[in-house]
Parts: sequence; structure tokens; C-alpha cells
Amino acid sequence: MTLDSNKTVRELAVEVPSATRVFEKLGIDYCCGGGKKLNEACDQAKLAVGQVLRDLEQAEKARQERQESGTEWNSEPLADVIAHIVKKHHAYVQSEIPRLSHLAEKVSTKHGSAHPETIGVNELFEALANELTMHLMKEEQILFPYVVRLEESRIEGTPVIPPCFGTVESPIQMMVMEHDNAGEILRQLRAVTTDYRLPEDACTSFRTLYTGLLEFEADLHQHIHLENDVLFPRAIAMEKGTN
Repeated sequence: MTLDSNKTVRELAVEVPSATRVFEKLGIDYCCGGGKKLNEACDQAKLAVGQVLRDLEQAEKARQERQESGTEWNSEPLADVIAHIVKKHHAYVQSEIPRLSHLAEKVSTKHGSAHPETIGVNELFEALANELTMHLMKEEQILFPYVVRLEESRIEGTPVIPPCFGTVESPIQMMVMEHDNAGEILRQLRAVTTDYRLPEDACTSFRTLYTGLLEFEADLHQHIHLENDVLFPRAIAMEKGTN
């Protein structure tokens, strides 16, 4: 396999099934900040691009050896992509928000005086939770049903009922903007916690909170990547009749 460091992080994340795991481990943003070329992203993260390319090649080789082909979402029906997003990512967000919100409030109340960053964590996660709750509802009630109907009409050769929002690009632009907002909150959470560095006196709840936030961040990165870089471009192309 020959990988090109002049490709964007987003392109590599789409083309190489195991790339997101490597990027997640190295702290390379492949969703909201995925428009940078790999060599630029490596420079920014102070990583040797040659080593990152080797890591990508080794991860993909290991995946192939394990016969973990995974699902190539770029070629799956959009209805299946949406079903996967809702079942895996939306369900995860909806189940984790109450748990992490409770933990964030508990930790900030107990440790806020000694560790004021936990107050910031509580406030930031509350903002993220509010953003995502409304975001998921708009996708599931408005955007996703239209994309499914659009695909069905293309398959059946029948006209699709024009949506109230005119073109699918309108709600998609809003969803991408909200993804960017969520990504910015994730970056602020990392900044305020110094990349989730635990203090020596961290209790079990403190540790559980930071572990949960790291897992939440990783899932949200995959979630946003799948929508921004796979679902949304294909839906736009389908509506225009170019896909």
C-alpha cells in the first residue's frame, strides 16, 4: 500500500478503513479539522509524517490480516448508512449524556474548589449535551427521513416530494456548522483539562468522568466523520442527480 502525505486527513480517513484508529491514537483531528493535508496536520501536532505513514500502513496490514474488512460506507445504500449512524452513534450519545452530565456535576461539586477546571468541564459538557440533543433530533426528524425518501425515489424512478427546506444542502450546511460547534467544545474540553490529565488526588468518579469523556470524544469524531465525509456529500450528489 502506498499512502500519500499530500492527501487530506479526511481523504485518508475515508479511503483507509483503519486510519481513524491511528488518527485517534495520535490526536490527529480527522473530522472537523480533516481538511488539512496529512503533512500539515503532522507538523501542527509535532509528529513525524514518515512515522505516521508507517503507522497507517501497519494498521491497515494488520486489519487485512485479521480479515477485518469492515463496512465500506461509501458504497452502501444511504438508508443503511443512516440506520448505522442512528443505531450506533445517536444511541451512544443519547445514553452517555445523562451519565456523563451526572458525573461532571458530581465531580465539579466535590472537587471544584481544589480543581476549578472541573467547573469548566461541567459547563462545557452541558453546552455540548444541549447542542447534540437538538442536533440529533433535527437529523432524525427532518434530514434523515428526507434522504431516505430521496434514495427510494431514485431507485423507483419516481419524483420526490419537494422538502420545505428547498434543497438538502440547506439542512446539511446547518448540521455541518453544528458539528463544527461540537468540535470546538471538544477542543475546549481538552484545553481546560490539559488533555484529560488527572490530578494525583483524583477519586474514582473523577477518573471515570475523564475516561468517559475520552470515549465520548472518540465516538463523536467517528460520528461526525461518517456524516460530513460520507453521508452528506453523497446525499447532495444524489439530489443533484450526479450519484
